[in-house]
Amino acid sequence: MTDNPSETDTAAEQEKWKEKGVAMRAFFYIFGTHVFAGFVWLLFYLGQHAQK
Repeated sequence: MTDNPSETDTAAEQEKWKEKGVAMRAFFYIFGTHVFAGFVWLLFYLGQHAQK
């Protein structure tokens, strides 16, 4: 551990940035997966209701 408070603050800021990055990445992955699933659902729906 270090006794220098500025180094501790810097480490805390870096951890906050990492946490924000992970949260943002998880949000985009979840959002993207839902968009893709919605697109596939739309394809099945349109295929089922297509005039044959």
